[in-house]
Amino acid sequence: MTVVVGQDTAKTRRTLNVGSKSIAYYSIPAAQAAGLGDFSRLPAALKVVLENMLRFEDGKTVSVDDIKAFAEWGAKGGKNPREIAYRPARVLMQDFTGVPAVVDLAAMRDGIVALGGDPEKINPLNPVDLVIDHSVMIDEFGTPRAFQLNVDREYERNMERYTFLKWGQSAFNNFRVVPPGTGICHQVNLEYLSQTVWTDQDQTGQEVAYPDTLVGTDSHTTMVNGAAVLGWGVGGIEAEAAMLGQPISMLIPEVVGFELTGAMMEGTTGTDLVLKVVEMLRARGVVGKFVEFYGAGLDNLPLADRATIANMAPEYGATCGFFPIDDETIRYLHATGRDEDRVALVEAYAKENGFWRDENYAPIYTDTLHLDMGTIVPAISGPKRPQDFVALTEGQNAFRREMEETFKRPMGKKIPVAGEDYTMESGKVVIASITSCTNTSNPYVMIGAGLVARKAAALGMDSKPWVKTSLAPGSQVVSAYLEAADLQKDLDAVGFNLVGYGCTTCIGNSGPLQPEISAAISEGDLVATAVLSGNRNFEGRISPDVRANYLASPPLVVAYALAGTLDINLATDVIGQDRDGNDVYLKDIWPTTQEVAEMVEATVTREAFVSKYADVFKGDEKWQAVDVTNQKTYDWPTSSTYVQNPPYFQGITMETHKITNLEGAKVMAILGDMITTDHISPAGSFKDTTPAGKYLTERQVSPREFNSYGSRRGNHEVMMRGTFANIRIKNEMLDGVEGGYTLGPDGSQMAIFDAAMAYQTQGTPLVIFGGEQYGAGSSRDWAAKGTALLGVKAVIAESFERIHRSNLVGMGVIPFEFTGGDSRKSLGLKGDETVSIRGLEGVKPLQEVPAEITMGDGSVKPITLKCRIDTEVEIDYIENGGVLHYVLRNLAKAA
Repeated sequence: MTVVVGQDTAKTRRTLNVGSKSIAYYSIPAAQAAGLGDFSRLPAALKVVLENMLRFEDGKTVSVDDIKAFAEWGAKGGKNPREIAYRPARVLMQDFTGVPAVVDLAAMRDGIVALGGDPEKINPLNPVDLVIDHSVMIDEFGTPRAFQLNVDREYERNMERYTFLKWGQSAFNNFRVVPPGTGICHQVNLEYLSQTVWTDQDQTGQEVAYPDTLVGTDSHTTMVNGAAVLGWGVGGIEAEAAMLGQPISMLIPEVVGFELTGAMMEGTTGTDLVLKVVEMLRARGVVGKFVEFYGAGLDNLPLADRATIANMAPEYGATCGFFPIDDETIRYLHATGRDEDRVALVEAYAKENGFWRDENYAPIYTDTLHLDMGTIVPAISGPKRPQDFVALTEGQNAFRREMEETFKRPMGKKIPVAGEDYTMESGKVVIASITSCTNTSNPYVMIGAGLVARKAAALGMDSKPWVKTSLAPGSQVVSAYLEAADLQKDLDAVGFNLVGYGCTTCIGNSGPLQPEISAAISEGDLVATAVLSGNRNFEGRISPDVRANYLASPPLVVAYALAGTLDINLATDVIGQDRDGNDVYLKDIWPTTQEVAEMVEATVTREAFVSKYADVFKGDEKWQAVDVTNQKTYDWPTSSTYVQNPPYFQGITMETHKITNLEGAKVMAILGDMITTDHISPAGSFKDTTPAGKYLTERQVSPREFNSYGSRRGNHEVMMRGTFANIRIKNEMLDGVEGGYTLGPDGSQMAIFDAAMAYQTQGTPLVIFGGEQYGAGSSRDWAAKGTALLGVKAVIAESFERIHRSNLVGMGVIPFEFTGGDSRKSLGLKGDETVSIRGLEGVKPLQEVPAEITMGDGSVKPITLKCRIDTEVEIDYIENGGVLHYVLRNLAKAA
């Protein structure tokens, strides 16, 4: 239950009448009338945060001055970085990040017992929904049996994890689990869980309406901002603290306005639009900022396209990309089966409280950009960053440049594939996957993909035999309308059979390639490619056999599967032949905008949403058969290789430790720009020769049963060994070496895990050096947890992405940024240095501190670092050893 604790309710609390019902709410116009400031031109996204301040104003955690700061934000032109305490209404999780979060909660119950407290104190205070969507792997594809076989294999691999999650559902209050095979968490959230305006009872029992808000343990939680629900990704650590009643400490953000005008042209899709938006915003620089979309173009932009743009906020670096409530929001809520009383409340509340967008909507923004949607062209992005926009007409030229400049490989080397009548060569598409929340939530592009398949199948075309094809919708509703449109049989005909409901390829669960194809790629050292309708294409993420990954709309994924190669100008070249040998071009199989719109109108129905979500928490027979105990603390199975009691709280006392200087630290790794959380903590498969593989082999787990790093995030032993173990990571301490290696205490090359353990034995602290945008990508708490467990005390980089910086602090690791133009390159770092950082005793947020780097030759370089402990409460987190230790001690004190 969300407890409303506003102190001076007479000033801002009002009653709203909707139909025959009266409901309380906190009024922004009333706050303005009470003299708290002028809020009339605040962006809607910021008004959501302001309402939160009004509702939780208690004179302590939230003060009247915090509320007035929002008026000052407008008066100062969209800037006033005051620290505030924000409380989201709910928390969303998926199983890869959710399992370790629930593991932590279970461990905290053990910890509070050790401190003499009540385990029932460790309980979510706000609603938490966990959707199991990251575990299904594409072992089987291209056949009618693919879905069932993949589901069966999923349960075989993950039963330990599923048993643990089902125990959590019974042990913790306010915690629900959406079973496997239902959909992707963000799509389930958008289509069902979110309400745009939330309601709950306050401490007096009166019902109160307020904006629907959330944080999620997945960076693409931002997708729901397309429906005017303010949400963003946080690490599991921060989400757990929010669940346990700890407010999220944040600075009042800057809000960048992104004006959209015009309308999309024939032949373009919402995916093409979002790839351009990502390119523009990444170039502008919006890390740590809100982006709000406005302008007349929104009148031509369906909510499905808005959700696609909001989904990819992590790719353009923003905290979120928000769309205000308007007529389209109301249409979508009705169309997706929301209760009619709720839909009426959303409209009335938005208009009454100043959240409604109409033709007069003209807020103040910190900065603005403009895009005419009529200029959008079909596009893809890649080969390893979402912001690398490539117009379709430039696709072949761009790929050939990448071969020469990035991959340093020649074009045209052909390697025969054993047992097949074709060869492998660089540029060939070996994975074509319609997958992920980003696009499969959008019926326009999904219907579009089905129509491309229909036209191709009618001509007798098929995907090339070396392409691993797959269709993994984000919800069962997608299957319902593809079946209703009779398009699934056409997708089946060109190889895009249903393989599961989940993230699959987008999270790295693409499954193995045909062994002969994999062998040919390896033999020729080829640059094989993948095309997916996802949001992430980082190095080493999609498949260990694939170096170049491209993001594309679902219709283009089908087209590239038919063509079989990226070494083609898909816009103008022949992509294949029909059954009579005639050349076929993309224009021959591309549907018109009208064709797509008419089919969407006819087949995407309110009834489908109501039907498919009627029993969303029930699950299939396999889920219902999972048997669990009713214990309040978890009986950790000692033999489990999936779920282990983590070491964070073992031996915990009530004593905290002041921050001290760092002396004599050794360098574990020197890393480059855009080091993602995938580089730091990969999610995909691993081999038996890796430290994680050796750990499992020693416990009689066969390589066939390794599963993935992501699925084993409930076991710290596996995850420590997987930290910095991405096969494509490059430690600049080593010349030309890929993978998770470093120099150990004896100067020899070894796995990073092995070196870290050797340094821990010596009692030597460690540091990591990085470049720009360190920690980009997924909100992966294990990227911080693994860093901490390896004994890393500080990460020094040129800049940090928002979530990972927060996660490092949440695990007691201090982030630092170079100042004065210094960098790993300008300092000439080699990895044989010793690092000391001083001035940390009594350090203040964002303070600059002196450091010394003792070089390998004994010379000393003094530098100044900016301490990226950003807020006062983060000082407390570091002194406690992390945010969860801070919360645990506070709960124990209150017991």
